[in-house]
Amino acid sequence: MSTVLYIKADPKREDESNTIMLSNEFIEEYKKHNPKDEIITLDLYEEGIKFLDREMVDGMISGELNEVYEYARQFAGVDKYVISAPMWNMSIPAILKAYIDYVVYLDITFKYTDHGAVGLLKDRPRKAIHVVSRGGEYSSGKSADHELGDKYIRTILGFMGIDDVKTLKLELTNVLEAEALDEAILESHEEARRMAREF
Repeated sequence: MSTVLYIKADPKREDESNTIMLSNEFIEEYKKHNPKDEIITLDLYEEGIKFLDREMVDGMISGELNEVYEYARQFAGVDKYVISAPMWNMSIPAILKAYIDYVVYLDITFKYTDHGAVGLLKDRPRKAIHVVSRGGEYSSGKSADHELGDKYIRTILGFMGIDDVKTLKLELTNVLEAEALDEAILESHEEARRMAREF
């Protein structure tokens, strides 16, 4: 049995968010094929994740068992990660970056050695998927170099020791219209179900 952390980083209502609707489709299909797995849903906006302040950083340095520590321990304690976050301004929502600053935690998710930093989440097989919607096309073509969100997520997860990272995407949501957009959404949801069966 696996534990899945479903991280949601979109302030829109679920029925207005292409990203959340896509990740919900993924989760529901995953549940059908893995009924005994535990799904922990973490809506970062409902959690009220804040940017690290001086008190929080002091607590991390001193080893205080504060909320930042608890989020880091939770992150380190699961097997799979579903990160649902739209592209915002070429990158990720700021609240997701704030949360990542919580969980990249010394001696919980990484450590320093004589040879540099080492991820501590290689202790068992783990995998992650980034679910993202984008207004334009950024997975290929002339704008591919401008895509920084998925690249960052893959890099920071790899830093912590999670190398099996996939991307489930819906693109051109601000470009396509009517039937073309509906078709793109249908195709992305089919892909969500396929990827969920293999996750």
